[in-house]
Amino acid sequence: MKIIMKIFLVVAAAYFSVSAQQTTFQDSLLDHIIGKWVLHGTIAEKETTHDIVAQWVLGHQYLQLHEVSREKNTTGEAMYEAIVYIGWDQNTKQYACLWLDITGGGGLSAQAIGHAELSGDKMAFLFKGTDGSLFHTTFVYDKGSDIWIWLMDSEENGKLQSFARLKLTRE
Repeated sequence: MKIIMKIFLVVAAAYFSVSAQQTTFQDSLLDHIIGKWVLHGTIAEKETTHDIVAQWVLGHQYLQLHEVSREKNTTGEAMYEAIVYIGWDQNTKQYACLWLDITGGGGLSAQAIGHAELSGDKMAFLFKGTDGSLFHTTFVYDKGSDIWIWLMDSEENGKLQSFARLKLTRE
């Protein structure tokens, strides 16, 4: 019985030692997006409204945004839905963003992963397509009004082409 107790104590000590070493991703900027939001604005020159729920997931290692449009298709389903994960890449000292949505295609390819450096209250993600295309998604937090602005632009021949201009307000 003593040997079983010793084994238990060694295993428990190792477990709690490893658990104590794991740190959660702490980010004061991303903490401001936690909660429920309403997104209003234009995407591809069309007015739209989406609902967004933002929460920390997977042991507080990633921020998850779940975005669903209020507009419906002919079968009554949302016209657009996305799940977005934002984390921190300690090696590159950059945010990493994985954007998965119902538009299909390269959801798990390299083009669905963007990177951004922290710059004040702004994260400017750059997504690089396998075909060399570039897509910019910038999140800007306005502390004074507690809103987020999202700007999305494609880049062609070094020139930005507006794709989306959006504002998030708390629900």
